[in-house]
Amino acid sequence: MFVSSGLEADILHADLDAFYASVEQRDDPRLRGRPVIVGAGVVLACSYEAKAYGVRTAMNGGQALRLCPGAIIVQPRMSAYSEASKAVFKVFEDTTPLVEGLSIDEAFLDVGGLRKIAGEPVEIARRLRAEVLARVGLPITVGVARTKFLAKVASGVAKPDGLLVVPPDQELEFLHPLAVERLWGVGEVTAEKLRNRGLTTVGDVAILPEAALVAMLGRASGRHLHALAHNRDPRPIEVGRRRRSIGSQRALGRSPKSAETLDAVLAGLVDRVTRRMRSAERAGRTVTLRLRFDDFSRATRSHTLPQATGQTRAILVTARSLMAAARPMIEKQGITMVGISVGNLENEATVQLALPFDKAANDELDSALDGVRDKFGSNAITRGTLLGRDQGLTVPMLPD
Repeated sequence: MFVSSGLEADILHADLDAFYASVEQRDDPRLRGRPVIVGAGVVLACSYEAKAYGVRTAMNGGQALRLCPGAIIVQPRMSAYSEASKAVFKVFEDTTPLVEGLSIDEAFLDVGGLRKIAGEPVEIARRLRAEVLARVGLPITVGVARTKFLAKVASGVAKPDGLLVVPPDQELEFLHPLAVERLWGVGEVTAEKLRNRGLTTVGDVAILPEAALVAMLGRASGRHLHALAHNRDPRPIEVGRRRRSIGSQRALGRSPKSAETLDAVLAGLVDRVTRRMRSAERAGRTVTLRLRFDDFSRATRSHTLPQATGQTRAILVTARSLMAAARPMIEKQGITMVGISVGNLENEATVQLALPFDKAANDELDSALDGVRDKFGSNAITRGTLLGRDQGLTVPMLPD
């Protein structure tokens, strides 16, 4: 872990623009300058030309086409996106050893110690953008600031294909006029609560005492937003930080789903998540089920096991129990997305084995299935309930 001095604007937030869509436009010149939507049933990504019509990620494909009838639909190519991400991260790592990946298309970089050999952060940021374009062929936006939070806000304001530096003596002047949605943790529900009380900008939030925000939003959220509204973010750049959870989700569309279909989707997600856990040699205790309904509302249910595990069966049993408990909500509100994640992760080697003290006996089936899939591919062997069913896309992830 590296702790920045916090006195200079030396943290970069680098974020690829409309990543999936940009890769498609890079690889097919006919798509450049045109509205592109990646994914048909659900929008996985869209170009800025499509965003200008109101198209957004996770939007229903039919709604997206009504907003932008001239959009070009392309099927996702996950392997191409994965390769592009690796190439971009190689540029990051050639720039500084202090890189904290957030996802396959964005990262924080600390360049504060490079002034004598590489110049000022803004010069490094300019070279970084030029290198990504020259070596990978993709546009990237960079925000430069004293804190991680403000660097990410700056890159968001600078998009697309931009560079924005927030000097330390102008932080609040830049931050306070922005909409409250720019604060990390402010989603639709929190934004509505704030706006209903006349708080529309970050500056409005900053004026309130912390106690007032705590009374309005709860202790954790109130203190969090009060700190960010004053750009208090002491988090350091963390190199090699391991995931706190491993998960996967699946968009389902708006048509009714039977209990059998939902169970098959759930089983497929658990298979995917637990295989990733075992590949990373992780085990977890908290199983979380995430649901999105027809009215776009969401619900989360979780259960913490007495002992960390990476076993598919144990996690599937827990996930099915959570799904059963949520059944009345699903029947009443419909369902458009299911997600499963496992948190409270530990290194597998540190987990105390349960009786019998033979790891192979506990994980024999999982190990055999993993071996077959590693050798012959993910679809070489599958559950009978998943035969003939679309199991969705496997989205590329940062290595754990």
